[in-house]
Amino acid sequence: MRKKLVLPYLLLIVLILSACSGGFKEEHNYKIEPFEFTNQHNAKVSLDDMKGKVWLAQFIFTVCTSACPPMMSNMADLDKQLIDEGVEDYKIVSFSIDPTVDTPELLQEYLDLYDVQDQSKWEMLTGYSQEKITDFAAKSFKTLVADIPDSDQVMHATYFSLVNKKGEVVKTYNGMVDVPFDQIVKDMKALSKEGA
Repeated sequence: MRKKLVLPYLLLIVLILSACSGGFKEEHNYKIEPFEFTNQHNAKVSLDDMKGKVWLAQFIFTVCTSACPPMMSNMADLDKQLIDEGVEDYKIVSFSIDPTVDTPELLQEYLDLYDVQDQSKWEMLTGYSQEKITDFAAKSFKTLVADIPDSDQVMHATYFSLVNKKGEVVKTYNGMVDVPFDQIVKDMKALSKEGA
């Protein structure tokens, strides 16, 4: 009789303990090097400006014919879900990987193509050389950016990177297909509460 009573009690304790340890778990910890780039409003945006905020980063360009349109659409959908879930203090940062073409004005026009509810959350960044963004992507995000010879296309990864309040990349997600929207929202909620 005693064993029958002990088993449900132990299961309850296990459930409580697992719920307590269900916080955010980082996959990696890449420190982002300091930057100061130009956004779609011709304003300077630096890493210091982003400190204290949780943000999602992606690498895109406006004449992209393959990965970028679905990535932008998925990021806009994700932005809607974050708003619906009451997540407030976050940013979405898109680094142009074709900075000679992507002026601030063109990046604003590109953003306008997507159904973004609150554009104030978005930083569409440019204002650097091709070499700089290639180097920055490799060092800070451990991701590839490479020109394709004799083409107006640029090779790049198709994932979203989650950055914590200290300016460290802590997790990545597929940004093009099978995007884990619920997990990203959950992770951003958890990170937003850290140190709040």
